Amino acid sequence: MTKILSGLHVALLTGFTDAGEYCAKRQENILGYVLRQNVTGLFVGGSSAEGALMSFAELKQQQVQCRDSAKATGKQLIAHVGQPSLKESIALAENAAALGYDGLSALPPHSYPFNQQEIFEYYRALSQATDLPLIVYEAPFRTGRPTPIDEMVKVLDLPNVTGLKFTSSDLFGLSCLQKARPDVAYFYGFDELLSSAYALGVDGGIGTTYNVLGNLYMAIHEAAQANDLMRMRELQMISQDYVRAIIQTGVMPGTKLTLEILGVDCGPSRAPFTLRGDNPRKIIEDAVNAPGFRDWIAK
Repeated sequence: MTKILSGLHVALLTGFTDAGEYCAKRQENILGYVLRQNVTGLFVGGSSAEGALMSFAELKQQQVQCRDSAKATGKQLIAHVGQPSLKESIALAENAAALGYDGLSALPPHSYPFNQQEIFEYYRALSQATDLPLIVYEAPFRTGRPTPIDEMVKVLDLPNVTGLKFTSSDLFGLSCLQKARPDVAYFYGFDELLSSAYALGVDGGIGTTYNVLGNLYMAIHEAAQANDLMRMRELQMISQDYVRAIIQTGVMPGTKLTLEILGVDCGPSRAPFTLRGDNPRKIIEDAVNAPGFRDWIAK
């Protein structure tokens, strides 16, 4: 049985001007490249979009632009609406529903050290705001702590919660959740370990480096469906080499620099993000020219 929203979704980057303003033209350049890839859909307005650095008005504008660009492609659209303010999160969710998005997702509130009950109430209010399926998060690097299994199960049992984006290396915890709630769609969030999560039976992934290598990750997905372990391992190593490079340069700035090197004018990341290292361009150029990398870029 195919679960709701299952598959591979690009955690879409945002196009900014050199001065750091939202740039519809550069956003369209990113969309043009991403939509040529063999992926299931777009994940709009999340961490990879630098959404926490964007205004409410910019996030709404981005939702509209992505809907308009993707509507003829048949690709799914998931709006990330997780803001520190529950009021703004609900307003973004309502906007996405009105635009015809296929689903929603939200980080737990992350500006303060909210306790688990506060996070649960946040997700309960958001799940009731629209009829769209909602993907919640397990992201210890955001909350500062892993969510106990029984507490996460309570969140997964909320109305309209149909999926979990699991961004943690605790694969045992993932397996425990899958056993407790097998009907939930599980999406893995660490691109460099996607094949490991597929070995445990996840339903898809949501990732930053899919912006560049969505075709590669879909090939990992297909190898998983074919139970081809050797192929999964071979493809994952290409992903890992690239992730190793962008960790050195900064993940979002390095991914955008990759697209620039590939001919996509997408602009810089918004301050305070900056490229890291003594020679980030060389690091990324070496990654792009590594064996196997260019076999997977969008044509």
